[in-house]
Amino acid sequence: MMIYLNALGMVCPLGQTHTEIHRRLFAADSGVVATSHYSPGKTLSLGRIAQDDAALPSVAHLPLGQQSRNNRLALAALAQIRHEVDAAIARFGADRIGVIVGTSTSGIAEGEAAFSHHLQQGVFPPEFDYAQQELGSVAQALAQTLGVSGPAYVHSSACASSAKAMASAARLIRMGLCDAVISGGVDSLCRFTVGGFDALQSLSESRCNPLSAHRNGINIGEGAALFLMSSQPATVALRGWGESSDAYHISSPDPEGGGARLAIAQALSRADISAGDIEYINLHGTATPQNDAMESKVIHGLFGEHLPVSSTKPLTGHALGAASAVEAGLCWLTMQDDNAEGRLPPHLWDGVADSALPALQVVAPGFRLGHPPRWVLSNSFAFGGSNAVLIFGRS
Repeated sequence: MMIYLNALGMVCPLGQTHTEIHRRLFAADSGVVATSHYSPGKTLSLGRIAQDDAALPSVAHLPLGQQSRNNRLALAALAQIRHEVDAAIARFGADRIGVIVGTSTSGIAEGEAAFSHHLQQGVFPPEFDYAQQELGSVAQALAQTLGVSGPAYVHSSACASSAKAMASAARLIRMGLCDAVISGGVDSLCRFTVGGFDALQSLSESRCNPLSAHRNGINIGEGAALFLMSSQPATVALRGWGESSDAYHISSPDPEGGGARLAIAQALSRADISAGDIEYINLHGTATPQNDAMESKVIHGLFGEHLPVSSTKPLTGHALGAASAVEAGLCWLTMQDDNAEGRLPPHLWDGVADSALPALQVVAPGFRLGHPPRWVLSNSFAFGGSNAVLIFGRS
């Protein structure tokens, strides 16, 4: 059974509509900005959504425990595909629609504000509910908003969260437990995650620089990307996925890339294609010394040095639990018929290759494949050695 990506709703630092995201993506117009909003006294480069929060959908219809900015971002992405989702509900029934998403922050920002209020006033504010911070909140909010009663849950495995959510959605459809699933991911910026990665000395104060000899860390970002997935034919299908665990270190990847290589091999096998069929790879590409060294070694070993590759994180920031879904969304846009020239997401960096890394063919701005890519692979290699790889194919 083929699993198709029927519709995409996405908000990210590149924009809030397909048209805007498409334009800025191929123009290499980064949404990463310098700000001290989440790091008082220290300016950092972060991938922030430019939309005024007041313009995000209301969560007043939800229980207090589901009222968070994170869930408002999810509802903003849902609004873009609401027509298609409502049609699926009418066709299949509310009990046959699932909601499987990835996140890592949930309502932590609301918790930060509440504890700050408690320190000053001695009590929590009335608009705070501890349940806002629960990881499952976003799946509950989406399911309640839609009135669906199929499986609804969240994956939270750091940067691989939403790739794993999409793989789970595909399995639910193939097993006959759902006829359609709303799947993807959402994460929102907050001081907790920015401060945590800063404490690990993993953040770059300037725009991140993947594969460069000068790379020195990541840019945290935010975003929401939701797909309507079903067996109903569409232009792009999720043809393969692979999942593995390094079991190596809590925050560092296995330098030999054994787990990454295994996940890629699984995805290729499930898609029933060879490495030579892939026409573009969206790298995990965090711009940290260890991740880029591991990933370039694996990609060079499996695909050689002539396959076009890029990291889109200098354009969007690293959206953590939503990163896989946002990058899947960029791949989905790249594979549509309106990209007849086959423009690929550019690799935005300083152009100073690290001579210690195997050579890769990074996508320069303006590069054209000549046709919409037929096979695209997207990597997600997370903390804890949690690896997930997705392969998308044009029908």
